[in-house]
Amino acid sequence: MPRLLRTLPLALLLATTPAAGQGPKTHRLEATPTTVAYGHYWAETKPVLTINSGDIIDVDTLLTSTPDRLEKAGVPPSEIQASLRAIVAQVTDRGPGGHILTGPVYVNGAEPGDALEVKVLSIDLPIAYGYNGCSGFVRENCELGRGPTIIRMDRKAMTATFAPGIVLPLRPFFGSMGVAPAAEVGRVSSNPPSTHAGNLDNKELVAGTTLFIPVHVKGALFEVGDGHAAQGDGEVDQTGLETSLRGRLQLTVRKGMTLAWPRAETKTHYISMGTDVDLTKATRVAIQEMIDFLAATKKLDSHQAYQLTSLAGDVAITQLVDGTMGVHVKMPKSIFTGARR
Repeated sequence: MPRLLRTLPLALLLATTPAAGQGPKTHRLEATPTTVAYGHYWAETKPVLTINSGDIIDVDTLLTSTPDRLEKAGVPPSEIQASLRAIVAQVTDRGPGGHILTGPVYVNGAEPGDALEVKVLSIDLPIAYGYNGCSGFVRENCELGRGPTIIRMDRKAMTATFAPGIVLPLRPFFGSMGVAPAAEVGRVSSNPPSTHAGNLDNKELVAGTTLFIPVHVKGALFEVGDGHAAQGDGEVDQTGLETSLRGRLQLTVRKGMTLAWPRAETKTHYISMGTDVDLTKATRVAIQEMIDFLAATKKLDSHQAYQLTSLAGDVAITQLVDGTMGVHVKMPKSIFTGARR
């Protein structure tokens, strides 16, 4: 894969560009049989919504399951979302992956070579339960025939009780946020992430964070789904606390911000990412992306940027279970005291 071609200074990355003299418009996007892409990212998928750069989508996403499976696991029929029932019953164009993704959203002005900034403004929990399965990286620990575990969530306290005496803090995030790959790539599964982002399963992408995605087709064709209320780095059994989410996302086109791979920024860290079927290759990509970012924005040469990544960066396995391995590098903002900004 190509390395970073060019990146912009941080001040430009953080700027927003709605139409002159106008504030961003908010578009409500519910999950219905006509507003989802079931299991794929694809340049030929018809947009379900067109917005301007800088606009906000108020979007629903659905957990990756079916009403039958949820009821069998113990969820009362009355707690199954009507939108999930309708989509599972009516949408026949599915795959090759299994995620229900809301979108795609066409962003006016987005062109190949740009980046799409996805600012996560808020995330809410519309249902009071989630589930965790058992498969993934060390699946020999799973009991054969044992179904998913339904886990109840306290949405006021933002906790979930896994077992007596074991309480999990909730930090909801969208496991999949991505754009269409280049037309020649064709229809790709929603399961493995790549340069189009997609199923990153990066638990850092909570409300208040920003994801930057390389644009490959006109309009970007943004999709979102695979909600998680909690997850550990690695997502080792193939699932987090899978649930439905409602979020407000601001989508802004970044002209001249040419990226090879997705990147992110939180209140406290810069994050680079890499994926590959080979964990070593994914790790090299994520480290090199951080080196390139530091060299481009912090007035360091590659030698110094590599040294700083070793001194202050944290390399983490994002996930091990999505068909490709994911790795990310976190660089704390606190070490940059101002002299080089």
